[in-house]
Formats: sequence, structure tokens, C-alpha cells
Amino acid sequence: MIKISIFKNAENLITGFRLAGHANFSEHGSDVVCSAVSALVINTINSIETFTSDRFKLEEDEKDGIIEFHVDSPMSSNANLLLSSLALGLQGVAGEYSSKYIKIIQVDSN
Repeated sequence: MIKISIFKNAENLITGFRLAGHANFSEHGSDVVCSAVSALVINTINSIETFTSDRFKLEEDEKDGIIEFHVDSPMSSNANLLLSSLALGLQGVAGEYSSKYIKIIQVDSN
């Protein structure tokens, strides 16, 4: 199961996220749930890096399926939009597949 934590601040803005695990929907290399989540996450990180000047921390462990991302600088409206879009996309994937494969929780980041 992919466990996703979405971190929100006191203003209800997404400040980061943490993913852990693998969906195990199908065999490695053909798992559409992992592929969808990976594409959304990687595109969001690349977009924030390319289209904003926000600073962030990124930690990855491919073997264990862990990605942790947190915006360090005051968040721009563009980064906020991109992170909100990511959350929407992840909720869409979770809605398409059973909670057996993906679980999303919101965490207070204060």
C-alpha cells in the first residue's frame, strides 16, 4: 500500500508530502497505481523546481518507495497551486482504486 501524508499549515496550505510504500496492485514494472502516483509526484517536484523560486527539501529512498518533500521558503502562489493540483490528482487515483492500494491522510505541519 502507498501511504501518503499531505502536510498542511495553519492557513490550510499544503507545505509538503510524504509517500511510503508500494501499491502492489500488480507486478513491479506494470503497476498502474504506482506509475500514476509516481508521475504526479515527479511532475509536481520538477514543476516547482522549474517554474518557481521556492526552496524545498527532498528525500528519496527508491527501494522502500519513500519520497518526502517540504517547501522551505515562504510558499509562492505557483507552488501552492502545483501542490494543490498534486493533492487533487492523488485523490483521483485513490478514488479509482481500492483503499487496499493507496491511503491519503492530512497532517498538521505546525
